[in-house]
Amino acid sequence: MLKALCRLACLLLLLPAAEPTIAEGDSRPNIVLVLADDLEAGTLPNFPNITQHLVGPGASFERFFVTNSWCCPSRASILRSQHVHSHGVLTNTAPEGGFQRFHEQGLERSTIGTWMRQAGYRTALMGKFLNHYPGKATPETYVPPGWDDWAVPVRALYEEYGYALNENGTVLDYGWEEQDYLSDVLARKARDFITGSGDKPFFLYLAPVGPHNPANPAYRHEEAFESATAPRTPSFNQADVSAEPLWLRSRPPLTPADEAEIDERHRSRLRAMLGVDDLVGAVVRALEESGELDDTYIFFTSDNGFHLGTHRLKQGKTTPYEEAIRVPLVVRGPGVKAGTIPQLGATIDLAPTFAELGGATVPAFAEGRSLVPLLRGRPPSQWRRHVLVEFTRPANRTSARQTPVPAYRALRTERHAYVEYETGERQLYDLHTDPYQLRNLAAGADPGLLRGLAARLAGMAACAGAGCRQADRRE
Repeated sequence: MLKALCRLACLLLLLPAAEPTIAEGDSRPNIVLVLADDLEAGTLPNFPNITQHLVGPGASFERFFVTNSWCCPSRASILRSQHVHSHGVLTNTAPEGGFQRFHEQGLERSTIGTWMRQAGYRTALMGKFLNHYPGKATPETYVPPGWDDWAVPVRALYEEYGYALNENGTVLDYGWEEQDYLSDVLARKARDFITGSGDKPFFLYLAPVGPHNPANPAYRHEEAFESATAPRTPSFNQADVSAEPLWLRSRPPLTPADEAEIDERHRSRLRAMLGVDDLVGAVVRALEESGELDDTYIFFTSDNGFHLGTHRLKQGKTTPYEEAIRVPLVVRGPGVKAGTIPQLGATIDLAPTFAELGGATVPAFAEGRSLVPLLRGRPPSQWRRHVLVEFTRPANRTSARQTPVPAYRALRTERHAYVEYETGERQLYDLHTDPYQLRNLAAGADPGLLRGLAARLAGMAACAGAGCRQADRRE
């Protein structure tokens, strides 16, 4: 009886007062996280399953941000609910980052996987884990703690065909047949996991690689989006970069050939995302057929955004611009109010949210906030006022062709985007009047405004644990 009441209490957290209570004895909710790779905000209407099954009945965050606009640091933040300066996985590659850095620091001993498993959940991670997993220091059969079911590529990760999967400690090779397409394989494994969970609630972390370069689609999607072109927003091929940092000023305007290349890349990415969309559809069908859909929260987001011609960037991420740091987040589930959520959210909030839904214990080092109050339409009076983004330039990544993006720290507030580069350069944008970030105001801004933003940024960059939930709401 005590166990049943505990599970009941976890579900009631999201129920509006006017709704009926859940029947006694119902289990805690299941939780599914679908994490796309390099998916920018604004593209979800192109994908029918995501639109129908998630966006329509779910809540969409208007301003949801990553801690770092690069894969591995961002994914480490999702797993641990920590900013980059706290978990120390600074880049995608060793020695500053990648799976090797995460593993050597012992960070995998406490992640959302271990928290949910300790709380009695059946856990699975399927798809991309961390960049350069398993690396040279661990065997391809290595499975980190916290995961009951593990299906993660160890070779040819981004090809979608001709890869190898570590399946619970056994490495299996996949070929080039239609049924070998990675998103489809993950869909089948997700179905088996969902239907085989028995009476235990489950936490399923699904991480397809679409639409990451080379953005290979399933064979059935190769001809889709034949006439699509990348959005020509005001920031596309930015005309005036005279007030911007050197790394942007050094980039020439895009040529017609560049724009044609961008459009083709956009089409490839949309096609690759159709496989992810099919994966979402398969998950929803499996939940429906197993009778679990009404008791399951589904979260859909991305590890970072992507540039497609914006700010003169033919492709890429790692910048502090909205196109790179703002990502979609859509949530459906029991008690979730359909519509849009305007409050600032961050990827460090995902793990505390899952923990609250499932009754798991969040370690003291966690720095994010549970999104549960926002999902039930009852935002607290004290919510965060800004988000921290940090980027470190790898020592072994230089370019002779162009000036790379230097290391920076950025503060995204409800109104401003403020950036400090290691070069001493700064950027400031008023997003109320300049949503596409075309006018850098740093040189002529009010000194008091700059001092205030700099102080808040410094406070965020030095925060740790619960202190981050104080620093992120300071005026």
